[in-house]
Amino acid sequence: MLPKQKGLLSLSIAAALSLSGFALSTTPASADAFTDALTGGKAKMDVRLRYEDVSDDSTNKDADATTLRTRLGYKTGSFMDFDAYVEAENVVALGSDNDYNSTANGWGNNNAGYAVIADPEGTEINRYWLGYNGLADTVVRVGRQRIKLDNDRFIGNVGWRQNEQTYDSFTLTNKSLPDTTAFYAYIANVNRIFGNGTNGDYDMGSHLINVRYEGFGFGKITAYGYFLDFDKPSQQAMSQQTLGLRFKGATDVGGGVKLLYTAEYAQQDDYKDGANTIDYDYGLLKLGASFAGFTVEAGYEELEGDNSGAFQTPLATLHGQNGWADMFLTTPNGGLEDMSLSLCTKVGGVKLKAIYHDYEAESGSTDYGDEWNLVAVTKFGKHYTVLAKYAAFDIDNDWKTSTRDDRDKFWLQAGFKF
Repeated sequence: MLPKQKGLLSLSIAAALSLSGFALSTTPASADAFTDALTGGKAKMDVRLRYEDVSDDSTNKDADATTLRTRLGYKTGSFMDFDAYVEAENVVALGSDNDYNSTANGWGNNNAGYAVIADPEGTEINRYWLGYNGLADTVVRVGRQRIKLDNDRFIGNVGWRQNEQTYDSFTLTNKSLPDTTAFYAYIANVNRIFGNGTNGDYDMGSHLINVRYEGFGFGKITAYGYFLDFDKPSQQAMSQQTLGLRFKGATDVGGGVKLLYTAEYAQQDDYKDGANTIDYDYGLLKLGASFAGFTVEAGYEELEGDNSGAFQTPLATLHGQNGWADMFLTTPNGGLEDMSLSLCTKVGGVKLKAIYHDYEAESGSTDYGDEWNLVAVTKFGKHYTVLAKYAAFDIDNDWKTSTRDDRDKFWLQAGFKF
């Protein structure tokens, strides 16, 4: 365990032990209240079974994997405005794990002859945190947490993968000002989807600031600053600061029609020991409408590049951004322009969505290719979900190499949680 992880874990344990010691050293009523908080909490369970098939023309062998992810958690009740949560997680491949490459990172099987399915087998304590709610309109937590900000474009939990990304961190959320939510986090370590081990985690000392105002009525505006300081020598060049502004909203124009709109701009520079060549812009514009049970939306997203580097978002939930085929988990040095069109509706309780992407370089004239994304998902009662999903990326010859080609992905998934 890295020093900063040990520090956060030690702080969490020390606070919990101090709290329990205080309870047991006072009145019997206090001790009973402490016991009631421990035993009167809520258990949680989240099980997800998934089959994934990947056809990648740049690899020797296509891949398929059936994996089962199980999470068991427990959240205590409140005692003296403190509460706590702990959650264990296990990911196992049903059958053999030799038919896919879960990468060489962390717990990965390094099965390089197959296409990548980034769901390595492993068991860990996924989350553990101690919270304090005794300050007005404020929640404080320390420990291993899930952090998701806005649409996960910059900071997310990579929730699509079986082993999610969590953060060893201190967080503070305050809602003292009307219609305003202010969030701050100090991150000591990022527990990535590959599990601990070689290149599994990000050791860092980073600061996140995100302030959202929702008082307009027709939309919400968010200002943010993310200051990422990577500590490992092999990762220090990734250190960066990103400052941005985001606006998202909807307006009912009558006749059962609602207009949808999102606009965002961010600027990225080097930070601490980061590469001093980082100086890139980001832009997003989406316009759409919902009517008669349908939602249509057109989008344009731009990540600047200069052919030697590009705008990067290393802590994002990248799967949900530029296509589900995962061709752009790292922004190409030429940057990226993603023009998209989506259509969503519901038929017989089944949510259906189709998205088309056209990708080009932001710098230069390279055409990367285009992609179709299709998904159908339905729920049974409160606890069960079934999903089918498909992604097909068709590469342009301008961008094709011996290691980059057409890619298709297909998923079947069933989930249960309470």
